[in-house]
Amino acid sequence: MTARRRPLALTGALAGALLGAVVALVVFAPAAWLADALASATGERVLLADARGSVWSGSAVPVLTGGAGSHDASALPGRLQWTLGLDGLALGVRARQACCIEGELRLRVEPGWNGVRITLPASTGAVGHWPAAWLAGLGTPFNTLQLGGTLSLASGGFVAESSAGRWRFSGEAALTIAGLSSRVSTLDTLGSYRLRIDGGEVAHVALETLDGALRLAGSGQWSASGLRFRGEARAAPGFEASLNNLLNLIGRRQGTMAVLSIG
Repeated sequence: MTARRRPLALTGALAGALLGAVVALVVFAPAAWLADALASATGERVLLADARGSVWSGSAVPVLTGGAGSHDASALPGRLQWTLGLDGLALGVRARQACCIEGELRLRVEPGWNGVRITLPASTGAVGHWPAAWLAGLGTPFNTLQLGGTLSLASGGFVAESSAGRWRFSGEAALTIAGLSSRVSTLDTLGSYRLRIDGGEVAHVALETLDGALRLAGSGQWSASGLRFRGEARAAPGFEASLNNLLNLIGRRQGTMAVLSIG
């Protein structure tokens, strides 16, 4: 009996050791793993540089780039700090960053077999404020335009869900661009704008001008095949000369108008 029990005891010990190793691996998974996953999911356009800590509690510097092999990169000031915890069958994400996030940003992430569901709760004000200059890291045309101003995000409750590589949106969110400027224009500011997305089977996107010399307008749809957007840019009366060079860069010219097109 003693001889028979030894293999069983050894097997149990090995199983326990393996289980302990797996638990330790999950609990102490380095933050770099999360950084690698985000880089892969975004084609290396969104990076978490100098990631420290663990997947569950860590910090990093958010960086935008033009993708793999790009020489363009732009980092936000200060470090983004996050914690992850279980929220039912989902992951609850809490993030803070002194420069840009209002208080604490909360997300609910539900992984699936073929994709992921990300929920941004409704907010009474802006979720955060980011410098428009950060977009220069994405490369053309942002590195040429060298934008200034502030990007603010507000949510009426928004859900982004991917399945087999395709995205579907529900709820609503709005991105406001305040005090937009560009180094290719002689004007101190170009204006302020709002980009709104209303989700559904086919999500609707709308761009409007709130104020300013550069007048932007457009609309589009985000369906399973991706984003299709059509818009136009014009100079307000009296600003044609000041904005002529900028209009040449941001769209295809049709007389005094520049045509904006995506998809």
